[in-house]
Amino acid sequence: MSNLEKCLTVEDLMKLAKRRVPKMFFDYADSGAYTEGTYRDNSSDFTKIKLRQRVAVNLENRNLATTMLGQPVSMPVAIAPVGSTGMQSADGEIKAARAAEKFGIPFTLSTMSICSIEDVAENTTKPFWFQLYVMRDRPFIERLIDRAKAAKCPVLVLTMDLQILGQRHKDIRNGLKAPPPITPQFLFEIATKPAWAFGMLGTNRRTFRNISGHVTEAVDLASLGKWTATQFDLTLNWKDIGWIKDRFGGPVVVKGILDPEDARLAIAHGADAIIVSNHGGRQLDGAPSSIRVLPEIVDAVGDKTEVLMDSGIRSGQDVLKALALGAKGTFVGRAMAFGLGAGGEAGVTRALSIIQKEADTTMALMGERDIRNIGPHNVYSNELLRRQGY
Repeated sequence: MSNLEKCLTVEDLMKLAKRRVPKMFFDYADSGAYTEGTYRDNSSDFTKIKLRQRVAVNLENRNLATTMLGQPVSMPVAIAPVGSTGMQSADGEIKAARAAEKFGIPFTLSTMSICSIEDVAENTTKPFWFQLYVMRDRPFIERLIDRAKAAKCPVLVLTMDLQILGQRHKDIRNGLKAPPPITPQFLFEIATKPAWAFGMLGTNRRTFRNISGHVTEAVDLASLGKWTATQFDLTLNWKDIGWIKDRFGGPVVVKGILDPEDARLAIAHGADAIIVSNHGGRQLDGAPSSIRVLPEIVDAVGDKTEVLMDSGIRSGQDVLKALALGAKGTFVGRAMAFGLGAGGEAGVTRALSIIQKEADTTMALMGERDIRNIGPHNVYSNELLRRQGY
């Protein structure tokens, strides 16, 4: 049995990735802002939701397939945008996109990816989603949107909770950079992680290729870092959804919603769907978990838009709990990153397989055959959820 086959949970993949990926890049994936309280709550709050067991039900011909934003998916899971994915494993975004494509779910490429839009498009056959950060350099953003259109990206995910970067202590202490600085400590690190090192030697994709070569002010690593640090736009506002939609010409999904009023405002300004997300606990430490605020946001928007959910999904049970509380689909970021670090494309496939199997078995034990039927009746009463703080 291979090391990946021995991994029965996403946590198992995380432990394997920790042994295989240099500390600064593993910590980048496994970290939150400040005290990391919100990061921890994103996962632990799922454990407070209890599932209803039903028996003596015909469980033949079970179905996990549904749609997300009108796109058929093999299960209601998409791969979330994760920056620097290509530092978990060489050409990481390409590997993760291929795994998602074979699995029949969407892959979302981050603006701050190591592999560029063009890199991923050239190495996959199915269009992927693209996540956009709005930066001060609007001509660059317009070109970036045009590049996503040229790659036939069917959905644009607009992240609105990163106008300013939440401080992540691990990244500062580790001196995180892509590519990493060649220090004695890092050389010692990679000497104990030869597979990662050889993989990186075999690719020229080691920096932010959506930006490098596309911005005149970013001509080398130092200038690229300086440009990026000054580019997140403090003036981002709801009206920006309009010009982004006009430029893109397709569905724009707003990510980073944690408040019912923000959900209503996003819809009023043209969002085609919203993603309830606290950026994986990496921005406002002390904010509630995504699953905790999901029900009130679903109540606030009703049937006006598709509500998706991100942050804290580590299992198929988590997926079902999110659906029961009103989400139409979910995103996994760290599960993908841990799988990638543990075993490249095969590791991502393993992570998705774990989630899929857990969802299928759990759904059956809940007495359901079709994931599209999952709803509030599958968890204990809303009154109980309120008493638990939801």
